[in-house]
Amino acid sequence: MPVKPHSKDFSLLFTEAAKRRKSSPLKPLLKYMLADPTLVSLGAGLPHPDTFPFIALTATVAEAGKSPVDATAARHDVSIAARAPSATTEGLERFLQYGNGRGVPSYAQFALEHTERVHSPLYDDWDVVVSAGNTDAFVKALMLFCQGGDSLIVDEWTYPAIIETVGPMDINLVPVQMDEEGMVPAALDALYENWRTAESGPAPRMAYMIPTAQNPTGATMSLQRKQAIYKIAQKHGLIIIEDDPYYYLQFGAYRPASGTADLEERYGDLPGVTSLIPSLLSLDTDGRVIRLDSFSKILAPGLRCGWITAPKYMTDKIQFHNETSVQQPAGVSQAIVSKLINEHWGHEGWERHLVQIQREYAVRRDRFVDLCHKHLKGMVEFTVPSAGMFLWFRVLLSEEMQSRPGVMQEVFDSMIANHVLLVPGHLFSPLGATPDVLSKPFVRAAFSYASLSDFETAVSRLARALAPFTGKVPDSC
Repeated sequence: MPVKPHSKDFSLLFTEAAKRRKSSPLKPLLKYMLADPTLVSLGAGLPHPDTFPFIALTATVAEAGKSPVDATAARHDVSIAARAPSATTEGLERFLQYGNGRGVPSYAQFALEHTERVHSPLYDDWDVVVSAGNTDAFVKALMLFCQGGDSLIVDEWTYPAIIETVGPMDINLVPVQMDEEGMVPAALDALYENWRTAESGPAPRMAYMIPTAQNPTGATMSLQRKQAIYKIAQKHGLIIIEDDPYYYLQFGAYRPASGTADLEERYGDLPGVTSLIPSLLSLDTDGRVIRLDSFSKILAPGLRCGWITAPKYMTDKIQFHNETSVQQPAGVSQAIVSKLINEHWGHEGWERHLVQIQREYAVRRDRFVDLCHKHLKGMVEFTVPSAGMFLWFRVLLSEEMQSRPGVMQEVFDSMIANHVLLVPGHLFSPLGATPDVLSKPFVRAAFSYASLSDFETAVSRLARALAPFTGKVPDSC
């Protein structure tokens, strides 16, 4: 195999806090306990496992690749017993004990192996560190390179939790124009050129983006778009946070309703993990991409489990941050995930599960788009997403309504009056609720949560809500 290069060293760009961050003083002592089974520890202030009232933990799970609501699918129990480690996973007492900020080894090892299988990073000193989901991961990645007074590049519409996280930190959000594939490379490049011309102080060192099924717009970057973004990042010395919780929810082109094809025939070409659009991490030769992965959209959000991939000198700093904050994801969650994936499903079963999830969301997307074409013609414009959970509607306001102050608040009120909820677009703006932002006619629809049987009711209600503002008469349902 060809020898991979070492990552570039961006540690000089660390914030002062990141430079000073070190491991929690007691955590390094754990290595002696793990390395020497004969050692008698009188140093560790750990509760004794005999005081844990948990004898075993059992979860009943669906067969890999099968929906849990499929009555014909096999089910099996995932059990983790105290003081009963296996060849691939630890015993329950290990999962429930304090540990370092890297996570329980079997869990972290799976994340590392999966990252190698899917993304195969191009430099040799990459590593993974666990996270309690991507919002937690974002904060820790951000604080490596951004502090009060700095600027962070984001999409012109972005995830509200990021906006609210950054605001109190006195970090300035700098939005960049988007199109149907996400952030526009030329706009990102122009931002830097204009920044230097205007002598606006230090240019941003970091950009945050959701390359797959962007929240809220649903935009997915093509390989060519990612390559262009990465070249501009290299040109301007930019560190990228690749927040990719929807990466495995890629399901391809819209398939209009067909009364004859069964699911296997209609969705037989789903990408699984072999045909996914390559990630920014997989293009990264420098070690300038910090990738965030999460089990939230592909197992369950309440598990609060994920992982971060970056050069090891960065993941070490994030580990130290974990050790003084969350410690690591909850041990019960790590136990379930690790036992399920390492012993019951394996990588092959895990990948079958991902195909099943892709099929679920493909069916939902296609049905929802069918109904939008049926009921919302002339009322909204949207790009059909190839991944994720969202449609980003531009409401086609009538000429009279376009100049009406506060019209989008009226639109929202009309939706609520008609018993259907979508998210107002202004909540996703890094610029805040300015008059200009409030006037923009965008709303986000999620096809992820409502039952399929409620889709037509929801879309027909939306049509009735929009009719007075678009000048269109909705079809009766």
